[in-house]
Amino acid sequence: MRRKARVIKVGKVFIGGNHPIAVQSMTKCRTADTESCIRQINGLQEAGCDIVRLAIKDLEDARALKRIKAKVKLPLVADIHFSYRLAIAAIENGADKIRLNPGNIHKKQEIEKVISALKTAGIPLRVGLNSGSVKETAHRSSSMTDRLVSSCMDYIKMIEKLKFNNIVISLKANNVLDTVESYRKAAKVCVYPLHLGVTATGSPYNGIIKSSVALGALLMEGIGDTIRVSLTDTPVEEVRAAKCILGSLGLRGTGAQIISCPTCGRCEVDLVGIVKELEERLAGEYLPPAGKPLKIAVMGCVVNGPGEAKEADIGVAFGKKEGLLFKKGKAVSKISFEQCAKVLLEEMKKC
Repeated sequence: MRRKARVIKVGKVFIGGNHPIAVQSMTKCRTADTESCIRQINGLQEAGCDIVRLAIKDLEDARALKRIKAKVKLPLVADIHFSYRLAIAAIENGADKIRLNPGNIHKKQEIEKVISALKTAGIPLRVGLNSGSVKETAHRSSSMTDRLVSSCMDYIKMIEKLKFNNIVISLKANNVLDTVESYRKAAKVCVYPLHLGVTATGSPYNGIIKSSVALGALLMEGIGDTIRVSLTDTPVEEVRAAKCILGSLGLRGTGAQIISCPTCGRCEVDLVGIVKELEERLAGEYLPPAGKPLKIAVMGCVVNGPGEAKEADIGVAFGKKEGLLFKKGKAVSKISFEQCAKVLLEEMKKC
């Protein structure tokens, strides 16, 4: 059962409660470079992103938000560190949410000014802690997970005294175990929506594995209202990975799920090549009716191939240079290997 979190609104996107788990990413260019930002954000929207975060390093970045917002549809989150004045400037220039890091913005007077501006604008705050920036003096004798959660709750108590509860929380560590334990503890002691993620995960290969293990474990326990898969890669790849995690758990019904066999000595076609081609052509471009995901099976031999293909919405089981096409459990025709991608895409459009 999913944890019942307070509902907040970011732009037109609702987070928490029974609302769909939102996918987030972050632009990877200077925010003041508005053309590059707009291009990245529009690409993220096409890929299925719901919310995008932008780094605000100075006033030039903060002022650029207004120009960017006029050209994009996704809600914009201003990522603020060190300077509360940048948070206020971002709010004044149309940010839909502010992220503050308790590790580097923690003076009461500064927080009061930010909260006042948030109240006036009617937008939420993300209290975002990372293991790399949590204050060492805070709960020094505790474990990293205790330090993250205690620091977060202390910060939130200070904000709640200002009669503000339009809050999202994140507690990201750079390893799976600390991340999972931190979110489990936070889920027990507050009702705020949780933004899930593992920080500094590394390359796409390592990052996707770490994020899948951590986020998958939490989501299966009903913990999490929005996610980001942080990768040393393009923002679109982050979104593709996040959507795959949600899709594999049946939590987000968009796109087509491709299943394929690992191949063995029985396979007589280039199954790896055809699966890669299908994934590239499907990335961000195909949405089944009513958000229901399609299961596409691409199998390399006659041992398990026909059975797996029958269970899929559309499937093909290859023999020698040709395959048997299945649709909704029934064999419908034979197709050549060369026609496979074209035929599967055409059949998907008919569903």
